[in-house]
Amino acid sequence: MNPASPADLDRLVERVVREVMALTAPSPALCSGCRPSCNGQCVVNNPEAARQIVAAGADRLTAQLGVRDVAADLARLIDHTLLKPDATEAQIRQLCHEARQYGFAAVCVNPTWVPLCAELLAGATPVVCTVIGFPLGATFPGVKVFETQCSIAAGAREVDMVINIGALKSRRYDEVYRDILGVVRAAHAANALVKVIIETALLTDEEKVEACTLSQAAGADFVKTSTGFAAGGATVADVALMRRVVGPRMGVKASGGIRTAEDATALIQAGATRIGASAGVKIVQQAATS
Repeated sequence: MNPASPADLDRLVERVVREVMALTAPSPALCSGCRPSCNGQCVVNNPEAARQIVAAGADRLTAQLGVRDVAADLARLIDHTLLKPDATEAQIRQLCHEARQYGFAAVCVNPTWVPLCAELLAGATPVVCTVIGFPLGATFPGVKVFETQCSIAAGAREVDMVINIGALKSRRYDEVYRDILGVVRAAHAANALVKVIIETALLTDEEKVEACTLSQAAGADFVKTSTGFAAGGATVADVALMRRVVGPRMGVKASGGIRTAEDATALIQAGATRIGASAGVKIVQQAATS
């Protein structure tokens, strides 16, 4: 993959922003927020909604600790996630136990836990996913590359990187592009997937278009809405905009929002192909008993 020149990037971003914004009709931003009663397990509360998500095209959901009685048809779509800074070894072991027990697609953990997860999941269906430059994205590009290489060497098969948000908002497109490109090259060299977290809650619509355009130009596999550490998560409007930018061939992951059946279905219909929701487990648990 040959890097684009700064002038080429400027022209590309300008053209895509102009074309996408011209096609974007104003619409309310429907945020799929979690109910207070979910306690981080709402994937299990709405089984029929989960199946509607799959039917609409989702290939991955997210769940947290404490899952049980998971429907087999949904388990293979789940990224079982624990990214809290105070996560303990016991909780990580439980996460991996649940992932192995129910055949989840992946566990998603901070890099420090990758070696343990790789050991616990050796020979199992779930793969190890980790986060790069998380949650701020404001570190050196070389550090992100090194973190990616170390994580993959330790057993990660997917990496979710955070863009340099400040550079994007400063219109330093070449810097953002090369930051993503370095991680993509390091990951793809080891056959690992890259999801680029653009942190939509901090961006204008025009900046969301710019971030998606740069991610796609750099060869990433997915664009992803949120880290879960900002003020807001995925919205229908954001997912629809991201899908409009990247077209049908690139993945779009909506994170921070699967909390009701209506919201989940709306996000998938808007174009999401993976769902990252802290409340996802409850839908799956209900699916097993419905």
